[in-house]
Amino acid sequence: MTKHPTQLTSAEIACIWTNYMQDSMSKCVLSYFLQTVEDEDIRPLIQWAYDISCTHIEELTTLFQKEQIPLPTGFTDEDVNVNAPRLYTDAFMLNYLSHMTRVGMLGYSGFTSMGARKDLKTYFIKGLRETSDLFDQSTDLLLEKGLYIRAPSIPYPTQTDFVNSHKYLSGFSLLGKQRPLNAIEISHLYMNSITNHIGSKLSLSFAQTSPDEEVQNWMLRGRDISRKHVRIFTRILLDSDIESPISPDVAITDATTPPFSDKLVMFHMGMLSATGTGNYATAASASQRSDLIINYERLSLEVALYAKDGADIMIRNQWMEQPPPTIDKEQLTNKKDTMK
Repeated sequence: MTKHPTQLTSAEIACIWTNYMQDSMSKCVLSYFLQTVEDEDIRPLIQWAYDISCTHIEELTTLFQKEQIPLPTGFTDEDVNVNAPRLYTDAFMLNYLSHMTRVGMLGYSGFTSMGARKDLKTYFIKGLRETSDLFDQSTDLLLEKGLYIRAPSIPYPTQTDFVNSHKYLSGFSLLGKQRPLNAIEISHLYMNSITNHIGSKLSLSFAQTSPDEEVQNWMLRGRDISRKHVRIFTRILLDSDIESPISPDVAITDATTPPFSDKLVMFHMGMLSATGTGNYATAASASQRSDLIINYERLSLEVALYAKDGADIMIRNQWMEQPPPTIDKEQLTNKKDTMK
């Protein structure tokens, strides 16, 4: 039986386009890290991540050409200055790598679930495996260097139990104290604190090095939002006598020469904002205290408005690359009528 070639679906086109944009950005960031990292234990992991991004770009380029789909512009050597002075400490680079592999695992699992064609599923499963291995190695190194921030500990439960009152779902109490957080709620508060801490440092570094005042102000606003969210999550943890995560040395230097183009840093923060919104949605759906759900919803709105303003800046500067669109049938019809 002859096998008929199957065209890519809209979901598959979206996945490979997004993957190309993200890997081309990662290649630029990691190439700069390779030039500035000093710790010889961390360098091999950055090199490994860089090599993975390069391989993905080559494989995706071949796929775009085979399917006769225009290759995205993405990010190139013009978007990175590898000779810029050292902006990040080694600890920051390792934490950044660990954080981005978490983002990558979520991305590849989503890509895999949306793919139907065998070659696409094979490619995304391979990407998920590579990213998972890199996460495993980066986590081990963070632990070895004493830089890994462990989630808060709670006493082991001694028995199973069932909720016996609707009050369990309430996060508000005028007369008494709110119920203690459960393990699921703690885990999301912890993880969202960590991701916001990384985001605040990254946005500050971009503000510090950008030559554009509008970009600087937007980045500083992002830093302030991240810090505010960390304070909110920390307060909720402390109210249940849970210690908040202690930040390791993930500092940035006082360098002001931009290692990355404004186009790249705006895309990067936009991507992290989208990831953060997704994290908040997941946390809200997993949390059972109503005050937590309300917090996540209102903080998601704040992030969404921030991301919208960032998108406006990108559009004004022609930095936003458009994903592959479908055909506007109404426009085709109007064009046809005009030609009569």
